[in-house]
Amino acid sequence: MKNKYTLFGLASSLFIITGCAGGDLETNGNEEADGGEDQSSNGEAIDFWYIETGEAEEAILNAVERFEEENPEYTVDPLQIDNDDYKQRLVVAMSGGDPPDVFHSWGGGWLEEFVKGDQVKNLSETQIDSDRFVDTALDNSTFDGDIYGLPLSLSVVPIYYNQEIFEELDLSEPETYDELLGIIDDLNEQGYAPFALANRDRWPGSFFYMYFAERLGGEELFEQAVSGEGSFAEDEYIEAGEHVQELVEKEAFNSGFNGMSYDEGQSRQLLYTEQAAMIMDTAAFPNSAMDEYPEFVDNIGMFLFPDIEDGEGDSDNLVATISPTWSVYEDSENEEASVELVNHLTSTETAEEYAETSQPPAIEDVDSDDPFVNEFNEHIENADYIQSVYDQALVPSLAEVHLDTVQELLGLSMSPEEVAKMMEEEAEDTRD
Repeated sequence: MKNKYTLFGLASSLFIITGCAGGDLETNGNEEADGGEDQSSNGEAIDFWYIETGEAEEAILNAVERFEEENPEYTVDPLQIDNDDYKQRLVVAMSGGDPPDVFHSWGGGWLEEFVKGDQVKNLSETQIDSDRFVDTALDNSTFDGDIYGLPLSLSVVPIYYNQEIFEELDLSEPETYDELLGIIDDLNEQGYAPFALANRDRWPGSFFYMYFAERLGGEELFEQAVSGEGSFAEDEYIEAGEHVQELVEKEAFNSGFNGMSYDEGQSRQLLYTEQAAMIMDTAAFPNSAMDEYPEFVDNIGMFLFPDIEDGEGDSDNLVATISPTWSVYEDSENEEASVELVNHLTSTETAEEYAETSQPPAIEDVDSDDPFVNEFNEHIENADYIQSVYDQALVPSLAEVHLDTVQELLGLSMSPEEVAKMMEEEAEDTRD
């Protein structure tokens, strides 16, 4: 296993949530099956929830099909759920005692809450081969030395841009934040929204805050804030908030961004129609473009968030999400088969097919001819530190404060000092 990278995510305290889960689920759809009809008459049913769409979804469902072919006594009932509805639906299902047997997570603090509630199977006690995985990704779902989820992809967050617009305006990929500000000015002068942003879902805008924090304070800033050795009210966090609001005041984003939906593709459409020139997004962006507007794919360029003068961070370091990570419900009636399904979902064959959707694998020795995957892998190899996104690394209560306050920060309705103060107050309540 590789041990080059570090990834940080801690959690404490349990969910206190009431509710109950719904009835039987429709295969590969967003709604419950009509009349709650059982669709697993061919054998024992394994309920499976995931969020992938497009070609990535096809890779997931092909893995399910391979599992069913090898295990004809079981039928998998897959349910695709929109990303922003998923977390709440799984929380409600868990609290009602009726979650799926196999489910998507992002690891980190969000998964650890369920682990602390004895709701997730310890996969270290089952038939898995943990040596196949990149340490960075596997560590994100490992708690107290035990593995509770197997990752399929390590999804880095670069800045994508329209190459034709950059060539037309004679713009180069920036190496410093000041150069990025110059590009923003040039794009505004030519009538382009510099960045496409759909932040009703809150997390897309938080990428900017996280990158500013890392570039200013380095990799220890977040780790020390979570542990209590430092604070979310450190000067670097306040300065990160000031830079976020600087971008807003420079009109770096399309108008109305806090009311626009990422899941509905509203930010991506601005790129496809050349109303905006750049977007900060996960490795899922090329796959979305392939599905939504294939002719745009060859026009995609990418670069990492640049250095900030006098900052402690490194422009090679990454913000990333470890997704999908597959876990098994502790009380699954089909435990062995569910673990075997997870093995299929993270097999080399699945990882190779998933990599064809331009998303880098979290599994070692997976070959890909995809140019996006190769560039992602190069960035991963060059990184000394990979920061897990805050809303996945932090405990849920603190993650919610982070998402809410950064949205307010972008809306200019909270000051950087107020955001930092609120984050630190909540962090004090969650630290062990």
